[in-house]
Amino acid sequence: MAPAGTPVELHVVSDATGETAARLVTALEAQFPDQEFVEIRHPRVESEEDLHLAVNRMKGRPAVVVYTLVQPELRDAMRTLCRRAKLHYCDLLGQPIDAVARVSGMAAKMTPGSRPPLNSAYFKRMEAIEFAVRFDDGVGRGLHDADLVLVGVSRTSKTPLSIYLGYLGHKAANVPVVKSIEPPKELFEIDGRKIVGLTIDPNRLVDIRRARVRTMGARNRQYAELMEIYDELEQAKKLHRKLGCPVIDISELSIEETAHRVLRVLEERRGEAVRT
Repeated sequence: MAPAGTPVELHVVSDATGETAARLVTALEAQFPDQEFVEIRHPRVESEEDLHLAVNRMKGRPAVVVYTLVQPELRDAMRTLCRRAKLHYCDLLGQPIDAVARVSGMAAKMTPGSRPPLNSAYFKRMEAIEFAVRFDDGVGRGLHDADLVLVGVSRTSKTPLSIYLGYLGHKAANVPVVKSIEPPKELFEIDGRKIVGLTIDPNRLVDIRRARVRTMGARNRQYAELMEIYDELEQAKKLHRKLGCPVIDISELSIEETAHRVLRVLEERRGEAVRT
């Protein structure tokens, strides 16, 4: 165990770029908000000598090793080296590859850096991402064509959430709630079961908007004032009630967590509609 206050080193070892392992590392860091981390990548590992060099950098350090190595020989060598160096390690590809091979009866290609095929799912995802960009912030008339519509005040993560949902293959449009501006009439004409409201703690929103004002050098100070934010959130609350939509508080949620809650809520609403 590392002494209190010591950064934990997260070493990403890969025979390609390491993006797969890096995504897991990001998720790990989010689960330990009070812990400082240092991410160190070892990409394009091609031989046992490369593995030795990587492990030597970690030996005796407060380190966790996450690796994605396709070749069985390199995986075996990495496991042996980590055990000898008494390092905590996680093999991301080994067990899943073996499991799929057993169930499918097919051998894996064992090609480092292989990319997913350009199949229908890929093109659906690209189309959904383009849709999210095209109909961001109430732009255009995409509400009728959207799989889901997000409604919330400024800085409730509507745009990144829409794009992430697009990455998952869902066409997401979003509508901003702006003080003294009426929402588009299409919002009241579409299927209400695909609308989800977003809200946030007022004090949290103050912090986010003040940071935004400082970064952008914006002159509209009222945008980040607490009383103004209370008014906007109250307007959003009234609109959500009028629409009869579920509302998700995003104050302490990551984009990924919010996205999965949105999809779960929509699935539950569709299920209720089928039962009735």
